[in-house]
Amino acid sequence: MCSIMGFSKRTLSDEELGVYFDRTLSRGPDMSRIEPAGDGCLCFHRLAIMGLHEEGMQPFHLGKDMCVCNGELYLFRPLKKELEDQGYTFVSGSDCEIILPLYREHGLKMFRELDAEFAMVIYDGEKDSFIAARDPIGIRPLFYGYDEGGNIVFASEAKNLVGLCKEIAPFPPGYYYADGKFTRYADVTAVEKYSEDDLETVCANIREKLILGVDKRLDADAPLGFLLSGGLDSSLVCAISARILGRHVRTFAIGMDTDPIDLRYARIAADYIGAEHTEVTMTREEVLASLEDVIALLGTWDITTIRASIGMYLCCKAIHERTDIRVLLTGEISDELFGYKYTDFAPGPEEFQAESKKRIDELYMYDVLRADRCISVNSLEARVPFGDLDFVRYVMSVDPRLKMNTYNMGKYLLRKAFEKDKLLPDEILWRQKAAFSDAVGHSMVDDLKEYAEAKYTDAEFEEKRRQYDYCPPFTKESLLYREIFEKHYPGQARMIADYWMPNKTWPGCDVDDPSARVLSNYGASGE
Repeated sequence: MCSIMGFSKRTLSDEELGVYFDRTLSRGPDMSRIEPAGDGCLCFHRLAIMGLHEEGMQPFHLGKDMCVCNGELYLFRPLKKELEDQGYTFVSGSDCEIILPLYREHGLKMFRELDAEFAMVIYDGEKDSFIAARDPIGIRPLFYGYDEGGNIVFASEAKNLVGLCKEIAPFPPGYYYADGKFTRYADVTAVEKYSEDDLETVCANIREKLILGVDKRLDADAPLGFLLSGGLDSSLVCAISARILGRHVRTFAIGMDTDPIDLRYARIAADYIGAEHTEVTMTREEVLASLEDVIALLGTWDITTIRASIGMYLCCKAIHERTDIRVLLTGEISDELFGYKYTDFAPGPEEFQAESKKRIDELYMYDVLRADRCISVNSLEARVPFGDLDFVRYVMSVDPRLKMNTYNMGKYLLRKAFEKDKLLPDEILWRQKAAFSDAVGHSMVDDLKEYAEAKYTDAEFEEKRRQYDYCPPFTKESLLYREIFEKHYPGQARMIADYWMPNKTWPGCDVDDPSARVLSNYGASGE
């Protein structure tokens, strides 16, 4: 991870600017730089992952042009070779050094060609203008706002802009900003026509494309690690990686000290693939003590995101403090592609597909945000194989009739795709889905609810919740989270679209808690 900022017009001294920029120093603790760009400036905090030497420090320059990028450009080496053949020279091993030559060759069209997770700001020296862009899923964070003079400011996180911009907004994924307007260059979830592949072909393609997605993300000059929950998604990522690398991988799992479901299954998966496995435990006291820090680093008031972030944050904190690992592969985005407990209630294939599109389009405000912040605040980089663009496009194109749970087993296509490889034991490959915030230990969510219940009387809850006209809190737990959020991001609640909840319009999904535990089909998932 790295942290970037871009000011279209600079009105602050280095010292004044540093107050805002250094709020995300943990994203890039290795080196920092602020450089003039026309009337503005570009700022960069570096976490060295590719091209570890000082030559890989940003901003990069090409003639009058400059850029800063928080990202990974996959398969950049053949692109770099093509550019060298065209006469460009490079001084570092950084993948991001190819951005300005690509921009010079292809202009704004380059964004749709990138196989990457990125947030970037380019200064075009010839036009004296700023360009910004974000990857199609929003795996890398980017926000923007306007200062008192009406000048646009870009930043990796919302916290960089608090107090600087009156209104802070997430930069929309799959868009670029140029000439004062936002333009969509990619919509990876849009499907004009469903694939006609049969079940066997679909599973073969899923297998091939996921393996390629994992393989790309193993390219790093810094040490790799893997978050392993013991569920299907993270276990597959770990097992595929171990097979590709041909060596023991380092895996990490977290659970409560009292009832950790995940630790048991993570150990089974780790032993099966021969991983060097580390278990981290957390207590009720640690959960409650970290709550405000977690909400402050996330920049959200959403219940699901906060619950699921506590375990991830504490696990990554332990990794940062105890190891030399810099890159973590995770299992996010699979649920939204293949279905989750509540999508079993989808009235039909089209409703399933529409829900999947909506969820993936909004992931940058929820699970993707969670993974980025919990990992980056601990000076680590997240990589998400299920977010591989080719993989996402293909799975979205699969006929939703095949993706719906008509098999009495969620994510059947993904499980079937890897059945013959024997990468995982059957008790993991065919294990029912358990919600992460529950699986670290059911007691964690119960502890949070109990803590919130004791904080407000019923009368106080009714009085305080009425203060919020946008997405008002509906439980004492949600009120607690909203109050902490407003303390750190006053007046910025609209950065998040809504509560991440099951689709209430579907029969069986009109529930008052976001946990799948409250759904009638949860069954033995949490055991």
